[in-house]
Parts: sequence; C-alpha cells; structure tokens
Amino acid sequence: MGLGAVPGRQAAFRDGLEQAVLYAKALGCPRIHLMAGRVPQGADRAAVRGEMETVFLENLRHAAGVLAQENLVGLLEPINTRITDPRYFLDTPQQAAAILEKVGRPNLQLQMDIFHWQIMDGNLTGNIREFLPFVGHVQVAQVPGRGEPSSPGELNFPYLFQLLEDEGYKGFVGCEYQPRGDTVEGLSWLRSYWDKRGHPQAGQ
Repeated sequence: MGLGAVPGRQAAFRDGLEQAVLYAKALGCPRIHLMAGRVPQGADRAAVRGEMETVFLENLRHAAGVLAQENLVGLLEPINTRITDPRYFLDTPQQAAAILEKVGRPNLQLQMDIFHWQIMDGNLTGNIREFLPFVGHVQVAQVPGRGEPSSPGELNFPYLFQLLEDEGYKGFVGCEYQPRGDTVEGLSWLRSYWDKRGHPQAGQ
C-alpha cells in the first residue's frame, strides 16, 4: 500500500518512484499514484499523524521534482479505512486536499475514487464540487459491493457522471471494480449509458 508517509522508509520510497517513472515512460502513462502507506502496526493513528504527514510532505516535494522533469503527474488517492484498509494513512479527500495545498506543486493532483469517498464521507455532490479543481483522475465502483456502476448499490452513476461533466471534468474515468461476469459483460453498463446519451459506440 505504498511508503510515502511511512517514517524511516524515505529511501525505499524514492527507489520505488524511480522504478515507477521508468514503467510510466515505457507505457506512455502520464500519471503515477503516489501511495501514502499504512500507519505502523500497533501505533495510534492520532499519535503518529504529525510525523507521518511530515514524511509525506517531504517525499511528495521530492516526487514532484522528479516527475516534473519527465512531464508526469503524481496522484494522491484517499482510501477508505472503514472497509478496505483500516491502517491506511490517507483516508479522506479533505486530508488529501490539505496535503496538496501544503506541498503546492501543480503536478501533484487528487485521485478521486468515488467508492472510497462515499464510504468515508458521503456528500458526493458537495465534495465533487469542492475538490474537483484538485482532481487529475477519477475511479468508479458501486457501493458497498464494489461492482460495476449498474450493479445494485447506493450510488446513482448517471447523476454522478452528469455532475462531473457539468463541473467541467475532462479526464479519464477508471473502472476499478469487480465485475459480476466477464470483462465484456461487465462493460454493458457503459454501452447502455452511451445509448441513452446518443453516443456512438466503438466499431459503429
């Protein structure tokens, strides 16, 4: 789950960053997820928060410089600590946005995973509108089952996609979910969404 905020692992973070840059350049991928890592086993989150944030800020400033030389963007993704990983350091969009503001580098952005945001805070309309200026990538999955957007769950994805469009989001939307069937079947929601909006599908 990364090393970005883990005290004593700065050298390993930087080594991993160099490797990630090589992969990104080879694949033509313009963005790299800079994972914060976990609160150390047995540690109290509140007690180590300050130290971990200091380490994270140090590593992010270094990463921003390295990535800028290659015209790459670093992404910070809050991951929910209620279901997915109780020890993950970065768990809300508010925390991530505050860290980005402290670092103050234009090539560091927020990765908005709607699955995690809904679990941690809800208020998706308000949070999308507030934090979209920081967002460089969006990921989707239904809540709570983490299936495709058309699977049963809490979220109204046609509304959320329209909101993103209305608010001016122009980037990619990643499908980070567990399809109930195979990949093609798991993308049927997208074909249906395109049909309803009158968009031509690939190959037509």
